[in-house]
Amino acid sequence: MELKKWDTYVKNEQDEIIKDTQQFLQIESVLDETTAKGLAPFGDGIREAYDWLLHKARTDGFQVKEYDGYAAHIEWGSGEEVVGILCHIDVVPGGDDWTSPAFSAQIRDEKIYARGAIDDKGPTMACYYAMKILKDSGVSLGKRIRLIVGTDEESQWRCVDHYFKHETMPTFGFAPDADFPIIYAEKGICDFHYTKKLSNKNGFIQSFQSGQRLNMVPDRANAFLHNIEAHEEELKKSFEQFLLKKDCKGSAETLNGLLKLTVHGVSAHGMEPNDGVNAGLLLATFLLDLSLNEDELAFFQPLVNFFLGDSRGEKLGFSYSNEELGNVTVNLGKMNYELGSHATIGLNVRYPKDAAFEEIKVNLDTGMGQYGFTGEIGSHGEPHMVDKKHPLVRTLSNVYKESTGEEAKLLAIGGGTYARSLDAGVAFGPLFPGQKDLAHQADEHIAIDHLLMITTIYTKAIYELAK
Repeated sequence: MELKKWDTYVKNEQDEIIKDTQQFLQIESVLDETTAKGLAPFGDGIREAYDWLLHKARTDGFQVKEYDGYAAHIEWGSGEEVVGILCHIDVVPGGDDWTSPAFSAQIRDEKIYARGAIDDKGPTMACYYAMKILKDSGVSLGKRIRLIVGTDEESQWRCVDHYFKHETMPTFGFAPDADFPIIYAEKGICDFHYTKKLSNKNGFIQSFQSGQRLNMVPDRANAFLHNIEAHEEELKKSFEQFLLKKDCKGSAETLNGLLKLTVHGVSAHGMEPNDGVNAGLLLATFLLDLSLNEDELAFFQPLVNFFLGDSRGEKLGFSYSNEELGNVTVNLGKMNYELGSHATIGLNVRYPKDAAFEEIKVNLDTGMGQYGFTGEIGSHGEPHMVDKKHPLVRTLSNVYKESTGEEAKLLAIGGGTYARSLDAGVAFGPLFPGQKDLAHQADEHIAIDHLLMITTIYTKAIYELAK
């Protein structure tokens, strides 16, 4: 069916698409272990977004099936085969430095500004409306369409693990969670957690904290220093000079007898740490110039010695690159130190096919072990690849060319999308070539004309895959 016809359907629905996308984005669907319980395994905010979408689907006449608050699917059509569309409704925390609140979904200059606008709630609504348009149009399809709703993509993927314990694998499908034209290959992704118990209770640094998610470059770091009365003014002046030298923002203030030092960095997606500025590493370089005890040195030295200026694993001896997927990358996503208690360091490592994962693990464990840290793997997904000649790839290539007039170049990325949850899954949009990726960054947004355009493309794509 002609693309122009689907474009007309989208234009007829555009007011509802915009309104519903705003409402969906206004729900703060961030992982919150403090409110996790029963049928809200990842917290109240994610459950609220989950309920909102599933209520809408039932109201619009779709079949809905839930799996204990971990995941659900929204389905329409008939047939033995299933076209899967894998979306996620959880988002990373809003972070700092937004022009408008991260969950206000404010419209400015014909753009919707909100955390999740691109990753992945905006594209989720585009795919939902693509399904709705197809259903309401009365077309007859030979396969079922199933929108799979994930809730833990930004953390440990416990949602899809739970879902596929109960459901069969779709025949093939896509995730609207990366770039156009088509991403057929993705790096392996592994989270490493390193911990160490601290015994010395007479240190200079009472606490240090930076980072909220392993797959985000930390945009803020805080340290609280005590026993500084004799050196307070000198420390403040030294810190101001440090900020000027590093050309970064920060502050030094006295709170309840403690000196609080803050450094601001630049957030970015952990798949390319060099796109951001790691605030934790910056602050660590300043603190290492102070008179630190053994525990403090054992925390800050590996940060600087192994990871400052090196997001490729070169200092630890496991750098690797291939032509399709590029370099091994290492993002130092979470750093915590509590005087006399514990220290933790969290890393997100991404590696291309043929990189030696065991070597990466051994070298990390050995390096961190020199400073008394023990490590464990939090989650691990191996590299994913679909044959370039697969019917899924050929069909989506034709849809992209018809929609844009451009040839569909096949891509390999360092990001990890839900596409890897399928035996035959690719990532398909929402970003077009040349568009800046603002996922996980301040002022994340989606232009309204972009939202409507991808809704048209997804309608066409689902129709061609399922007809």
